[in-house]
Amino acid sequence: MDESTDERERGITMTVAVAYFDTEKYRVVLVDSLGHKDFVPNMISGATQADAAVLVVDVYRGSFEAGMGVNGIGQTKEHSQHIRSFGVENLIVAVNKMDLVGYSKERFSFVQLQLGIFLRSCGYKDCSITWVPLSAMANENLVTAASDSRLLSWYNGNCLLKAIDSLPPPHRDVSRPLHLPICDVIASHTLGQVAVCGKVETGGIRTGSKVLVMPSGDLATVRTIERDSSSCNLARAGDNIAFGLQGIEPGHVVSGGVLCHPDFPVPVVSSLELKILVLEITMLILVGLQFELHIHHARVSASLVKILSLLDQKTGKASKKRPRLLTTRQAAIVEVKLDKEVCVEEFSTLKALGRVFLRSQGNTIAVGIVTRKLDQA
Repeated sequence: MDESTDERERGITMTVAVAYFDTEKYRVVLVDSLGHKDFVPNMISGATQADAAVLVVDVYRGSFEAGMGVNGIGQTKEHSQHIRSFGVENLIVAVNKMDLVGYSKERFSFVQLQLGIFLRSCGYKDCSITWVPLSAMANENLVTAASDSRLLSWYNGNCLLKAIDSLPPPHRDVSRPLHLPICDVIASHTLGQVAVCGKVETGGIRTGSKVLVMPSGDLATVRTIERDSSSCNLARAGDNIAFGLQGIEPGHVVSGGVLCHPDFPVPVVSSLELKILVLEITMLILVGLQFELHIHHARVSASLVKILSLLDQKTGKASKKRPRLLTTRQAAIVEVKLDKEVCVEEFSTLKALGRVFLRSQGNTIAVGIVTRKLDQA
């Protein structure tokens, strides 16, 4: 999945890569999100499109422990929290590099126990987690059943491909008006001068139709559509597509924007009320804090204006009015001011446009949802 020279030389994924393959049951779009700490913002943009997730864990001694974090939160933990916050409920944990530990059942069980405790704390249900031991380098338990006797002696579950096939089918909302968050503006000879890609969240889109491009408010015509790198005339909710637009200036189409039906424009706002959960952090969250807010594919500088109330995590009810600060694992209702307007919906209206991530100093400090739009263009 790592195609660029930089990625191969450094041995890390830097950009979100997309691939396609078929199982007996599904046509799978594989969005390879980033694991390295330096590229978590890109990981957020890619993983927001997911219906289900495969969390790849390095089973090797020391590597797994580093991912869990000794002081603070490691990348395995951070990605687990992100994935759950995106609304992904079904998770496959691919416990990789089993060949390096001699396909040890004891080491696999240790990883399963330690990570399982944390996943449950994130809100995953045991019945929605599938654990698959494998070795990618040895091609063991990937697309066919395990063959190594050391693994067969204690594991008789699905290979990774079968585990993907066993996932429940995702819900597709085709009855509502079009909402398509723009993941990226791309260069394409086949799609034309203005080409973008993204996932259709609701409704549908067809060639020749008019769409409203937000936040600019310009009308454009859909020139061409490609799904799975093949031309098509129609795409529906759930489809990852690339498409060309005409009748609009290239500078008016931006990553983080949203395409919608001309009669149903998405709201554009610069002040929000959020319900957030503070993650495992060492800093204090105070009024006036400057941070970066991520919502679908948009990324914008923001500041904390008010802490309206703390929330009891068991009941969800406000337990204290106007606290001075927030600390690790507290839930709260807050008001934030954005440096520029973004396309957003309240979580109760459209989940895909209502999830937020707050990042500061290279770390995700809180996750949450939009409860209210405080101003609207």
